[in-house]
Amino acid sequence: MTRRASTAARIRTAVALGAAAGLGCAALTALPAAAADPSVKVQYRQSSTGSDQAEPWFKVVNTSGSTVSLSTVKIRYYFKADAGASYTFACSWAVKGCANITGTFGSLAAPTATADRYLEIGFTAGAGSLGAGADTGDMQLRFYRSNWASLNQSDDYSFGASQTAYGDWTRATATVGGALVWGTAPTGNDPGGPTNPPTDPPTDPPAGGAALFDDFNYTSHTDPAIGSHGWSVRSNSGGPGVPGATWAPENVTFANEGTNSVMNLETSTAGTGASTEQTEVLTQAMKFKNGTYAARVRFSDTPKSGPDGDHLVQTFFTINDLTAPMADNYAEYDFEYLPNGGWGEPSNILYTTSWETYRPDPWEAVNQHSEARTSYAGWHDLVVTIDNSAITYYVDGQSFGTHDARYLPERPMSINFNQWLIDLAGQTSTTPRAYDQKVDYVLHVKDQVLTPAQVSAKVNAYRAAGTTFEDTVPGGQ
Repeated sequence: MTRRASTAARIRTAVALGAAAGLGCAALTALPAAAADPSVKVQYRQSSTGSDQAEPWFKVVNTSGSTVSLSTVKIRYYFKADAGASYTFACSWAVKGCANITGTFGSLAAPTATADRYLEIGFTAGAGSLGAGADTGDMQLRFYRSNWASLNQSDDYSFGASQTAYGDWTRATATVGGALVWGTAPTGNDPGGPTNPPTDPPTDPPAGGAALFDDFNYTSHTDPAIGSHGWSVRSNSGGPGVPGATWAPENVTFANEGTNSVMNLETSTAGTGASTEQTEVLTQAMKFKNGTYAARVRFSDTPKSGPDGDHLVQTFFTINDLTAPMADNYAEYDFEYLPNGGWGEPSNILYTTSWETYRPDPWEAVNQHSEARTSYAGWHDLVVTIDNSAITYYVDGQSFGTHDARYLPERPMSINFNQWLIDLAGQTSTTPRAYDQKVDYVLHVKDQVLTPAQVSAKVNAYRAAGTTFEDTVPGGQ
């Protein structure tokens, strides 16, 4: 119970005692009991001390007298990252269902000798609630280096080598509604709570600064303003996507939704490469590097027509060209939503990925990513910031992942949106089907790191001034 709740209880008790004194021996009317503030504890066991993956298994126990909605609960497991490593989260089995459990990685603001990263476990609405005294049951979770290289758990803050059975574990933290209710984080890294509440982020964006803003207020893909504003609607062949597919500029359309003009990217197929039409819109110039990138994007879980199930990728990203296999001056920063899975994933997942380089054949990749296995259907505010120390991704104002300085860009990039199919294995029907991805606006502010609130303020200022397009970012190809 928090101090505020304790104070309220004392006041109620004093009122009751005063009433009793005034009534003498008369019967007292019972006052309703105060509901306890929602609170939980974390129980943990380790299922693997091996070097190929970490297996932190958890239970969340409701220790309060009131119901706790699991969608408000976050658990953090703290660890020391291996040099240059990126990590992948997986759920092997859970009583609440793996589809209702999310796992994202983040970096600590104050790294210690035993922790500079954390795995944050969250819950979707489908996980439901915990009644007083109830627990989630087993959550058999794991994470591993994305290239399956060996990892070292012995120096991880939250790891307990001897914890082979479930027990209370204070080296993992839990928050409810953003308030810390359980555990002790590595020094200087409390994830919020009554004694360390998060501060409201600034909402006024810095004055000045070169910027690109586009409200996508166009008539069609042939509108000459698209080209004069620096965009290209792709029509040339090539990857990514299904071999034999075409990139169809006519499937990029514009329409008003409410007071805003919205760009729509339609991707369609009838189950063959020749029938597959993908869409992409990108800046002609590679002139964007450090700063803030933002877009409001509508992802779709289901097709607008035809059968569902295709391995679709819906994106917002920046990229430059790979000058040679494993060239270290390559850069790419992605939001990629897979509504039906793909790349070995069975269902919907959102990735953010920061690339250092890759080799196409044989395939080898050097990147770091964060992911959440849950539905992201609907409109979302996507923000990625790049400064001289890190790349940070946000979804709907919340931190989604922070990636290391080794992935910072060496050269400028283009800004891209595309929607494409990984393969035709997700849905083998030859019935035509089509999927939509929508984009409300895009914003880049050169060399300034804005908070999501500052992004919203800047976009609102453009719209209030009636500005549908601005590009003051210097440079070209």
